[in-house]
Amino acid sequence: MSEPEEHLSRTLNPRALRGLAHPLRIQLLRILRRSGPATASQLAERLGESSGATSYHLRQLAAHGFVEDDPALGKGRERWWKATLQSTTFDESLYKNPDPEVRGAIAVYTHEIANIHTQELNTYLGTRHDWHESWLGASDMSDFTLRLPAEKLRELDERIHALIESYRDVEEKDAPDAERVRIHFHAFPQRED
Repeated sequence: MSEPEEHLSRTLNPRALRGLAHPLRIQLLRILRRSGPATASQLAERLGESSGATSYHLRQLAAHGFVEDDPALGKGRERWWKATLQSTTFDESLYKNPDPEVRGAIAVYTHEIANIHTQELNTYLGTRHDWHESWLGASDMSDFTLRLPAEKLRELDERIHALIESYRDVEEKDAPDAERVRIHFHAFPQRED
């Protein structure tokens, strides 16, 4: 499935964060964004869950505006779901929210995203021999250590995000050898040993 022409994003507020911060909901939204519309039963089979659980969590995602019915695909009682937006942005003001529910939702959300990143990287490492050799040299797993104040790290983050966004609409995205490429970017302070 190709990505939509326009890459729409949503910034999480406390209510939306609480609605999304569940491991199964994050996985459901991720699959709908990456693979397109699906039914609760299809998603349940893919994730090894019951269709009752996926139906419930899809309704919760819909209540918070992350997914919606896709009436073009539904026939009879069959309900197809699609993602409403292609990405989610984490608003840093959430870290200052005094509500314990919001702090708990932040922990669930950020840990689940870290788990997904780890799973995706491990899947690539375990299957890299299946890719053409041109991908082996093009892929990257680097780490860097810099000594920066917080404002310089923010500047670096913004510049990296802008660079990545500049590649979203490259002409080569429809080339025969083009593949979906995942980019994980982590930048965080670390205490000296």
